[in-house]
Amino acid sequence: MSRLLIVSNRLPVTAKVERGQLRVSASSGGLATGLKGPHERSNGLWIGWPGETGKLEGAMRDELERQLASHRAVAVHLSQGEVARYYEGFSNGVLWPLFHYRLENIPHDSRDWDAYRKVNERFADVVAAQYQPGDRIWVHDYQLALVPGFLRKRLPDARIGFFLHIPFPSQEVFRTLPWRDEILEGMLGADLVGFHAFSYSRHFTTALLRVLGLESNVDRVSYEEREVRLGVFPMGIDVASFRELAAAPDVREEVASMRAQAGEQKTLLGIDRLDYTKGIPRRLLAFERLLEREPAMREHVRLVQIAVPSRTNIAAYNDVRRQTDELVGRINGAYGTVGWTPIHYIFRGVSPRHLTALYKAADAMLVTPIRDGMNLVAKEFVASRDDEDGVLVLSEFAGVAAELGGDALMVNPYDIDRMAAAYKQAITMPLEERQARMRGMRKIVEAYDVHRWAESFIDELGRTHEAAPEHAARPEGMTKLTMQLVTQTQRAPETLLLLDYDGTLVPFADTPARAAPDAELIELLRALGKRDRTRVALVSGRARDALEAWFGDLPIAIYAEHGFWAREAPGQAWTPALELPGEWKTQARHIFDELASRTPGAFVEEKTASLAWHYRRADREYGALQAKELRLHLASVFSNAPVEVITGDKVVEIRPHGVNKGVVVRGMLSHASAKACIVAMGDDVTDEDLFAALPEGAIAIKVGRGRSRANYRVPDFIAARALLRAILA
Repeated sequence: MSRLLIVSNRLPVTAKVERGQLRVSASSGGLATGLKGPHERSNGLWIGWPGETGKLEGAMRDELERQLASHRAVAVHLSQGEVARYYEGFSNGVLWPLFHYRLENIPHDSRDWDAYRKVNERFADVVAAQYQPGDRIWVHDYQLALVPGFLRKRLPDARIGFFLHIPFPSQEVFRTLPWRDEILEGMLGADLVGFHAFSYSRHFTTALLRVLGLESNVDRVSYEEREVRLGVFPMGIDVASFRELAAAPDVREEVASMRAQAGEQKTLLGIDRLDYTKGIPRRLLAFERLLEREPAMREHVRLVQIAVPSRTNIAAYNDVRRQTDELVGRINGAYGTVGWTPIHYIFRGVSPRHLTALYKAADAMLVTPIRDGMNLVAKEFVASRDDEDGVLVLSEFAGVAAELGGDALMVNPYDIDRMAAAYKQAITMPLEERQARMRGMRKIVEAYDVHRWAESFIDELGRTHEAAPEHAARPEGMTKLTMQLVTQTQRAPETLLLLDYDGTLVPFADTPARAAPDAELIELLRALGKRDRTRVALVSGRARDALEAWFGDLPIAIYAEHGFWAREAPGQAWTPALELPGEWKTQARHIFDELASRTPGAFVEEKTASLAWHYRRADREYGALQAKELRLHLASVFSNAPVEVITGDKVVEIRPHGVNKGVVVRGMLSHASAKACIVAMGDDVTDEDLFAALPEGAIAIKVGRGRSRANYRVPDFIAARALLRAILA
């Protein structure tokens, strides 16, 4: 069985020095619990920061490494300065508020990006040093978003997964990040990127389109020579441990004591880290509104709010604590009596046993964050209620709402009035309805616990390589590929060069009129055409008139409209491969024009035998959406016509059946020497027909990103031209 290398900011163990002795003990937590089984069964490693160890020296540092090894843990040591900048400065000072839509909480002067990048690179170095062929690597959360990309450069064939435990924001918010490209490219280093909810995955794919121009296909996106899978894996909890705690005699006794203390009062419960994302102040305001509008409920309901200290050295967290303190004081001062305190506010952590007792004793649980990746508190409350009673009031902006929203009372935390109404509904709900709702939620929570969450992600990560394409162009060192080309073309009795134009020999242009070749390319093609024992064929999707105007006097063959038109030599007539299209083209033109009129920036290019709908200048998201609509419409309308719909880089084209670049290749090969050196270059999906038609031993070169059956890859048109110039040397 292959090992699992788990990579997270913190290790699942805590190191402490007590009475001069070093103690390393296992930590509790959802991630540690969920991955304990896979970690142990695979004999894998857990890689992360062990905490503040800067004061450990000599023998004690060696002892730490020895004890970590006994837990199959590997430390990434960080200095205090690195933690301050990478973790507190960038991870929690920039990414955390941004991903939770709290742009106002981002510091105005953030100079911590360099530290974040360097620490992520350090993590990647440690992982690469521990890696063995066949290992699976699972990287966790926003603190390490660059690690998959760094690992991909170090370990091109490794199986890498990445899971984001917080929301991925809408693209409008994400695009405000100055380092947006780097974060996306880092995450795309993984084979599988996982999210808690579908909305986060959708935001991610929209950001890929808006920022990097990458179009996704449902649950996958092509990036460089790989296919990156996207998945939704809602994290669960350790249901068995809460079930065991809920049944423990001492917990039951504590529950009875809490209920006796409450008497006839109904108890609303909130348990959160004191974080501005949790919506505690708005929750308190809604409780105040309830007391204001429902005088009869005063002295008959109380709110118990546990606030666990969090990131107390960050100013924004101190602000929310001050705001919470002020609200609690104001509400208790306005409505409290000698015998009744409306809000019981506790600012400290609680033990798992006491936590479970609180869950069981409450009449209603308030989980009302203004944004939350998942929120496992809601699931813990449900798992603890073995009495099948209690009501969950749940924010629609928590990731868990996608699972439990059907039976919880859903609220918008920004709507104070309706949230107050939900509180009233929760504490006045009939027993039969409470139990029916709770049974529904318990069924969901028990079915998809933290162990199933981990197993489902790991299983899907395994399938990503099983589904990898058989053909994948590999990046080749330019020096090695250049030497191979020069050697083979010099030795061969004949050289045949098959060259695409747009994206291969020139960069893409917004409009066809701006795609004219430069003087350097004209001279390069002229020299190649005059080279001894060399035939050059320009095989392009462009119209014949443009290609004739640009290259008509060059000693090369030209194939226009993907091979529909051919001209073997200067001065020869253009000949069509098929009869000119009939009525279908007129009908298609109407469809193309109609959609272009509704898509600002899109335009139609009419060729002799085909039509192209370009959307490079359109809004990226809307253009891609309209292109999908166009493809579906064309497939429906022309299902029985002798045409086919193809897609290129920001273009949808309809053309006659039986014409493609592969047909051109087969025709040219029929007149070539059996020992000819054949070199083909192309950049998009239409060139895959060309590559597929090449004989064994031919050199196929993919220019740019994307999956391909080509056996080599170069980054851009500049590198492609450099290879062609080398042949002339």
